[in-house]
Amino acid sequence: MNPIVLIPARMAATRLPGKPLADIGGVPMIVRVLRQAEAAGAGPVAVAAGDPEIVDAVLDAGGRAVLTDPDLPSGSDRILAALAHLDPGGEHDVIVNLQGDMPFVEPDVITACAGLLAETAECDIATVVAPEASPDDRTNPDVVKAILSMQPGDRTGRALYFTRSTLYGDHPVWRHVGIYGYRREALARFNAAQPSPLEQREKLEQLRALELGLSIWAAVADAAPISVDTPADLEAARHFIRTIGEPQ
Repeated sequence: MNPIVLIPARMAATRLPGKPLADIGGVPMIVRVLRQAEAAGAGPVAVAAGDPEIVDAVLDAGGRAVLTDPDLPSGSDRILAALAHLDPGGEHDVIVNLQGDMPFVEPDVITACAGLLAETAECDIATVVAPEASPDDRTNPDVVKAILSMQPGDRTGRALYFTRSTLYGDHPVWRHVGIYGYRREALARFNAAQPSPLEQREKLEQLRALELGLSIWAAVADAAPISVDTPADLEAARHFIRTIGEPQ
């Protein structure tokens, strides 16, 4: 297995414009994500940028970035465009799509995602889940829940469905963490397909993969990483640095 980690990023985020360059403790957020990915050691890392200022910030930090068409419709389109530039010969058979808004993602979460593809032959796409943070997660439509086929105590399981709906019962509720590892052919097949009915209903693109018959497996992380989508999230990330300090 020969993975590459790609981080899609663009300035035109709806709820927090310019967030890749948002300052968190003196470091642009995209640079923090880049450093966590590099620390994972899962493979070479590059940012698939939609804007030249993101490229400049990454290069200034000593990282690698590819400028992609700003009008590309999705993060998966962006990583495919970067992949065509970085690896036209197809040497990397696994592509990890790491979201550019998780500045403190643990490196071992990234390696666990990539490792699922090495360990599980039937896995086409790997992802990550974490335990619910509070009972409110069960009814919050902004918290995406993963329904897994998994025995108690296991740390990996096959995904049966993903939903924004309320889940009931005494079993654990798994929050989905937006990290994906794709076998290269699975990424190409996923990206070539049109949005599926379930995807459009739930507004969750991973359901397109399930409707295509691709197998998604999830690794369990101890906690969901901080994700920055809103000004309040950004202040929480800044508070984390002020009170907890730099991640180790």
